Amino acid sequence: MRFMMMTTDDGAEQGEPDEAMMAEMGAFIAEMSAAGVLLATGGLEPGGTRIKASGGKVTLTDGPFAEAKEVVVGFALVEVRSREEAIELSKRFFQIVGDGEGVIQQVFGPGDEVPGA
Repeated sequence: MRFMMMTTDDGAEQGEPDEAMMAEMGAFIAEMSAAGVLLATGGLEPGGTRIKASGGKVTLTDGPFAEAKEVVVGFALVEVRSREEAIELSKRFFQIVGDGEGVIQQVFGPGDEVPGA
């Protein structure tokens, strides 16, 4: 099972990460990579480009977007045995970085059975 674990930012002021936290995060990422669990990770630009298709017309809008209450600022794509394992990895992440919020969603691909579909 693959899960996208995303961290969000609601615009509240965040402090800079210290060296100890960065070292602990590096060890966590190395552990997940060595175990074959971590497929991809990264931070995302705060603005981005929004694309909308309606009635055959495509509209692009450059961010940041004032109407958004929170934005996704980082992600990790993991492959684990269960949702519970993804939740445990996310809990470990927040134990390292401290306060924050995120979203965990299962990722489906070709050939995957989508629940409720």
